[in-house]
Amino acid sequence: MAQPTSSLATAIEPTGKTTVVDPVVAKIAGIAAREVPGVYALGGGAARLFGQVRDAIGSTDLSQGVKVEVGETQVAVDVTVVVDYPQPLQTVADGVRLSVADAITRLVGMEVAEINVIVTDVHVPGEEPAPDESRVA
Repeated sequence: MAQPTSSLATAIEPTGKTTVVDPVVAKIAGIAAREVPGVYALGGGAARLFGQVRDAIGSTDLSQGVKVEVGETQVAVDVTVVVDYPQPLQTVADGVRLSVADAITRLVGMEVAEINVIVTDVHVPGEEPAPDESRVA
């Protein structure tokens, strides 16, 4: 007597290709970098200025300050950061590398070839003018 076959037993494995585009990887890297203690902001001066405008209108760019190259199996990342004073710059940069590499490996499933961290500024609390303070009389 023949055994009845279950539809689960004879199910065919679905095939296909998953492609993760650069902006998705950049956003994941940006979120991971922002989670590192001592990171004040991402991006250089102009990027941060545009970022403040985007934040004001509720359109935050989570990939600001992040550039990625996504290959078939590897990712390379450049992250531009502003570090809080008096945090040790190398410690913060190492933390960014670890956090970004972990997030990309876990969430994207790709190998990280390199992560370059560029420190463009140090944020000193109280350095920025108060929002209601006028610069002119």
